[in-house]
Amino acid sequence: MPARAVNDFTIRVATVNGSGSQSSNLVLTNAIARLGIPVAPKNVFPSNIEGLPTWFDVRVSALGYQCRARDFDVLMALNPATWQQDVAGVKSGGVVVHEENYSVKGDTFREDLTYYAVPFAALAKEHFADKGDLRKYLTNMIYVGVLAHLLEVPASTVEESLSAQFRSKPKAVELNLTAINVGREYARQLEKHDPFHLVPMSGKTDGLMFMEGNRASALGCLMGGCTVAAWYPITPSSSLCEYFIQYCDRYRVDKESGERNVAIVQAEDELAAAGIVFGAGWAGARAMTSTSGPGISLMAEYAGFGYFAEVPGVIFDVQRAGPSTGLPTRTMQGDVSFAYTLSHGDTKHVVLLPATVTEAYEFAMEAFDLAERFQTPVFVLSDLDLGMNSWLTPPLHYPERPFDRGKVLAADDLASMKSWGRYRDVDKDGITYRTLPGTKHPGAGFFTRGTGHDEEARYSEMPEVWQRNLDRLVRKHETARTAVPSPVVDEKKGRKVAIIAYGTTHHAVVEARDFLLEAGVELNYMRVRALPLSPEVATFVKRHDRVYVVEQNRDGQLYGILRTELPTHLIGRLESIRHYNGVPIDARAIIDPLLEEERAPAVIAD
Repeated sequence: MPARAVNDFTIRVATVNGSGSQSSNLVLTNAIARLGIPVAPKNVFPSNIEGLPTWFDVRVSALGYQCRARDFDVLMALNPATWQQDVAGVKSGGVVVHEENYSVKGDTFREDLTYYAVPFAALAKEHFADKGDLRKYLTNMIYVGVLAHLLEVPASTVEESLSAQFRSKPKAVELNLTAINVGREYARQLEKHDPFHLVPMSGKTDGLMFMEGNRASALGCLMGGCTVAAWYPITPSSSLCEYFIQYCDRYRVDKESGERNVAIVQAEDELAAAGIVFGAGWAGARAMTSTSGPGISLMAEYAGFGYFAEVPGVIFDVQRAGPSTGLPTRTMQGDVSFAYTLSHGDTKHVVLLPATVTEAYEFAMEAFDLAERFQTPVFVLSDLDLGMNSWLTPPLHYPERPFDRGKVLAADDLASMKSWGRYRDVDKDGITYRTLPGTKHPGAGFFTRGTGHDEEARYSEMPEVWQRNLDRLVRKHETARTAVPSPVVDEKKGRKVAIIAYGTTHHAVVEARDFLLEAGVELNYMRVRALPLSPEVATFVKRHDRVYVVEQNRDGQLYGILRTELPTHLIGRLESIRHYNGVPIDARAIIDPLLEEERAPAVIAD
């Protein structure tokens, strides 16, 4: 038997969409975490309801790496359609647990793998003959029992995980536990010939919980004072508004009267949803919508209206692979440059770029403050990986600071002023003062428009007026550079090579830097968390000879923004590393091209 592989391998479960494997996968994932071992689940599923292949990776990492692993070591094969493909992908020295009826010969037989044949279908039929459609779901729980035995997960730990998974359906626990025990009992007769083991750890997962980014964002909306949500369902953002509805049903209903103090509208399309958001924002409510790339396209006109009329609103874009309708259930960072300048004409928006569940929560709250402070649309760009996968995360803290409603004038303020102009830049920061509809003063504003207007909000097509307005909006954008979340920097003096990344790419960067450090390549790191870019970005680039910009899109969108906004003499220091195949980025996608560049000769002879 090869040397023991303890707490450092990846399990891939290959099944069929609609087979009910998600619950089983999460039971296994939670059981491993309950042993104190860091684990990172990644679900790769098709965009149909039922029938196509789906894969669920459970990465076990004693070092706590949370990004996807490119390769996998243990295969649970339950899809005959991908049997050959799945076996080909197992790392040398790995394990294949498979349905007994699958043929192990030719391309599916490899001498460097260990095979365990299990009659899953027969076991399910034998023990659950009377369960009808439930049998396919229980088959999945049988494989949890088999893996739990092979990997030495205690029965009590699996039972705890199962009870947690079905806490809202306690009657289902007994039947599913029976299925797990069927698998465990069968696995006892298998002679173990593989090196993979799970050994309990301490101090690695203490106090952590599993949470999806979309759930965290929804909770952030609740805590951030959102009272209006308008949306149209679209993968992978739908669960964000669905979670928000659940939270509002619990916390936004008056206990005595039963009256709801929130308005949630499922609009006829994304264009209408954006219109509702900016209408509510103009009226003084904190309003949001959640969508993905195709929905962002439809919102372009309203985004420009919000920018120019200066109306607050928050738009969550849980990014998926494009262009067009693209791959609805695959991840990418493909909307960065699009969202940053969404709408026609000269438009630049505030864009927040969360990388973790904690930031998905905190940036959701902060987005409403920024939208009202700057009286503008604010985009929060998550992605499918963060939004729909479960992540180990510390508890989310209750907010302590009050809302920042920005420059809002009340009736008393207007009464004490000689004059007021809606688009007058009094403080020279580009941010004007506004009033809310219904303010009881004859000088308050009751109308707004997205066409040309002067400082007093009067319609104007005068060239000098138009240019003054656009120049002021630039000043406001510059003011936002120091108000948005600042970059996170990990830097040591003397290092001349660095990485800039953002969003979920961060997790692959963490692992890649550790590997590269062992290979003798020392890298500093800046994680950008918002647009417009902080002034710190230019000074960071200036301190390094080469800066690799790592992102998950084909065209290097942040790389392009940096080239546009950095001083000309710094542009040549940038190099682009891009990953864009639709699955979450892994460390090798950074390590390989970076090593190739760093090991290339500095000067090529003629």
